[in-house]
Amino acid sequence: MHNPDHDVTTETAPERATEISTGVTAGEVLSPYLQARAADFLRGLRLHTESGADTAGAEEAARSLRSAARRISGTLHTFRPLLDATWADPLRTELAWLSGTLALEHACTSRLVRLMDALSRLSSGGGHGGPVPAARGSEGPGLTVGAARAGALLDRQLTLARTRAHSAALQALGSSRFHAVADAVALLASDVPLGPAGAAPALEVLDAPAMVVERRLAEAVAGLPLARAAHPYNADALALAAGESQDAPWHQTRLLLRLHRYAREVLHAAAPDPVLYEAGRALDRHRDASEAAAAAATAARTPRIAPATAYALGVLHADQRHEVEASRFAFQRAWQHATAPVP
Repeated sequence: MHNPDHDVTTETAPERATEISTGVTAGEVLSPYLQARAADFLRGLRLHTESGADTAGAEEAARSLRSAARRISGTLHTFRPLLDATWADPLRTELAWLSGTLALEHACTSRLVRLMDALSRLSSGGGHGGPVPAARGSEGPGLTVGAARAGALLDRQLTLARTRAHSAALQALGSSRFHAVADAVALLASDVPLGPAGAAPALEVLDAPAMVVERRLAEAVAGLPLARAAHPYNADALALAAGESQDAPWHQTRLLLRLHRYAREVLHAAAPDPVLYEAGRALDRHRDASEAAAAAATAARTPRIAPATAYALGVLHADQRHEVEASRFAFQRAWQHATAPVP
């Protein structure tokens, strides 16, 4: 399983009223942003405490906690040169642990829904309805016979994983480690420990850390096989197999793009760049399809399963790898627009 943080890019960017003005210090820009995200975190914690048996309320509260934790952690990472590193580094590590732990249950749930929907579509003979078809020639009695058992197997495995993730999240939220994190965030809501550079003019020192992230993102994208991703459908089975071993650079690019988006939130007004939004969405779908394919492959390695079940899981795996290809194609198109020169 790849990165446990499974929230998608569709989250709403927090608002900031104005661009950075001359004479404003870096701390005067960073502090309000971090304090607002700390308030978001504490609000999510309160909602989680109040949700009780309300499952939907607990999920929404956990989503709020994850979003705030990621934004604080990402900002501490990017703008570390302007902060007190002895304070920022441990808090960033703990927030990454928390957001990852809380995301696992949501990841298992969404993966199961994704795979069940794909099995239903494939067994009924449906394709994607887009430029990237499902595994061609897969429809047939073998798939119909095996789909139900494959679905039952996936349901057992992923429901068990979800139950364990839920228990781990509850244990984390009740731990002294979490309470220490919550206390640190509560202090952050009133005081942001800055380093010496935090007193420098914002226009002089804020851009440099953000540009480091932007450069790392550009380098990561440059290392991706975008020329191959420019083809909307790569049907070669060998290409699919090779692609599975090459997912990690795409996942890393997704994380760097998120850091870039968070840095833009600090530096600019709240309106998100729609092109970066689409690029992030494509990489979210890439991650989801990649991990769904891995789950299908894991289920197919279950001992003593029937051949028809293994066949259905194989078709499902191929289908999700095609979804990976489609997502790479979508990212390539979005990134071209994002980097196109302004006329």
